[in-house]
Amino acid sequence: MREAAFVNKNKEKWKLFEAALYEKKVISPDKLSDLYVELTDDLSYAKTFYPNGDTVVYLNSIASAAHQKIYKTKKESKNRFVSFFKTEFPLLFFGYQKQLLIAFSVFAFFSICGAFSAANDVDFVRLILGDGYVNMTLENIEKDDPMAVYKQANEINMFVGITINNIKVAMYAFVLGVLFSVGTLYIMMQNGIMLGSFLYFFYDKDLFWESSRTIWIHGTIEISVIIIAGCAGLVLGNGLLFPKTYSRLESFKRSMKDGLKIMVSTIPFFIVAGFLEGFVTRHTEMPDWLAILIITSSLALIIFYYVIYPIKVYKNQQIDE
Repeated sequence: MREAAFVNKNKEKWKLFEAALYEKKVISPDKLSDLYVELTDDLSYAKTFYPNGDTVVYLNSIASAAHQKIYKTKKESKNRFVSFFKTEFPLLFFGYQKQLLIAFSVFAFFSICGAFSAANDVDFVRLILGDGYVNMTLENIEKDDPMAVYKQANEINMFVGITINNIKVAMYAFVLGVLFSVGTLYIMMQNGIMLGSFLYFFYDKDLFWESSRTIWIHGTIEISVIIIAGCAGLVLGNGLLFPKTYSRLESFKRSMKDGLKIMVSTIPFFIVAGFLEGFVTRHTEMPDWLAILIITSSLALIIFYYVIYPIKVYKNQQIDE
């Protein structure tokens, strides 16, 4: 290949890398890493075939500047946490809105199935929730305190226990995606049926509003992030099912990395959900307006960060380009 043809073929990605290097153009870390690797490969190629050409000088200057900047800013890793949640993750998650919609749709569908089954089979709720929980709740209803289950444990113990349990469920939803997404869909089905039958149980006892205003205080974030973990599982499974131009192993590695980033994003939300369930939900005497405020604020936060904000960050990046 002639040097001019080589330059024309690759100049756009070199310019993009320069923009990120000198003009602080926002590019996802994975994309930036790929560009750097390609740049160094191009430099090696140019040194082999055009050792005395201007291309070698040009590429060497960019590679050297990038190398120096990497080591110069290495101490700034303390900002990594902020940049991950502010830019890196939203840009990544923008590409996985379809998987999020699928996880949500499956969960919602089986929630409806769970409620329908509970309405048509008196023993279904006991099958799903267990005799112990149903009997305990019936006793609480008779005592005129149907949500007493949230008041039994110590606040801190409940907070820690619930948070760990929720993270465990989410990890199952993610890791089982390795079964070509089938395992993840099963977890979405299982939890959807459980939620639907749970809600119908209280509806059948004329306690739908009281139960909803209580459980959704923590459940809005809790259920949402389990669905998001399901999205991560589908990302993992799709990497195996649809490797595209990559080898199946390379596609799996990339999807595993992206799925783990999605899981990391849910950790703060699981902590908030555990805090709400351990310290706030137990206060069933709180006024309706306060419960509604907590629920709607939680829902708005989830929708903003996982749906609206990724679109906004992506569009801002496109404008900068």
